[in-house]
Amino acid sequence: MTLVKEWKLPKEDLQRAGLQRGVGVALWRQIADGIRAGLANDLADETGRLPPESELALSFGVNRHTVRAAISALAHEGVLHSVQGRGTFVRRRKRLVYPIGARTRFSAGFDGQARDRQSELLDHGQEPASSQVAEALGLGTGEDVLRLETLGKADGMPISRATSWFSATRFPTIVETYRETKSITASLALLGVNDYLRASTGVEARHADEADTNELQLSPGAIVLVTRALNVDPDGAPIQFSFTRFPADRVELVIDTMRAGE
Repeated sequence: MTLVKEWKLPKEDLQRAGLQRGVGVALWRQIADGIRAGLANDLADETGRLPPESELALSFGVNRHTVRAAISALAHEGVLHSVQGRGTFVRRRKRLVYPIGARTRFSAGFDGQARDRQSELLDHGQEPASSQVAEALGLGTGEDVLRLETLGKADGMPISRATSWFSATRFPTIVETYRETKSITASLALLGVNDYLRASTGVEARHADEADTNELQLSPGAIVLVTRALNVDPDGAPIQFSFTRFPADRVELVIDTMRAGE
């Protein structure tokens, strides 16, 4: 006798999902986030198959078109995939683990998890330091800084988008050096900073903005993990302030307390 699983999202799960109308976040996006959260709580069956669209629509209290839009977005992000005649399944893809410690480096962080790790320059510019950037780098507000927008890839898949600021006085050629090395660490070494330490890291989660969506190949409103980081040289002088966005479905951030305490 074959047992058929009856899919039903408990009311308390829907309440936790917090579907709200008129709050500026599309219902399909809220449902996509609810499905994503449900995947960690046995929403899919043992084969990884999701409940039918009709069941999800009933549980969330919306029409099937809204559910279909949510599923399409998650498929675009690589979370789900549809099989003709069989349904929608969870894509069993292991997330990359990015350790954050005293010496956090992009390439080394994904070592052993991806065969090919690359970084490229998306944009750059010289600009007056905002109050936030100036405070982080120990500069005066309005003092010149150099901004680098970079994209990190692992085996061809975009996994990070970073905005970094450096003192234009101390590192006047950081842009040209990065173009040559395609590495912040190698660039700093050529400019006289052979080692640096992570002074602080803040982490938050938010919906991807338009630039994140385009560069990281996400669907609108996908969740990204954002780190706010300050690196200092061995003497403790600030050298780099940055914001880095990681797709939450591709990267897991892990605070390495042993290394953080070095």
